[in-house]
Amino acid sequence: MYVCICNAVTENMIRAAAADGVASLDELGRKTGCAGGCGSCAEFAEEVLHRARTQLPLRMAIAQAA
Repeated sequence: MYVCICNAVTENMIRAAAADGVASLDELGRKTGCAGGCGSCAEFAEEVLHRARTQLPLRMAIAQAA
């Protein structure tokens, strides 16, 4: 699903950025362009980034256990 229409940034792209260590909307914007246009996606983008970052350790633990 697209989060940022202006720069074609998807939820998956935000999750990948989180896995690469992106921790803030500013960093996300620099890496993907998200929220760099009209800015109407900023709140949702932050929410997706936060959820991805809080779930990241669990995903890593599951991957390591497999």
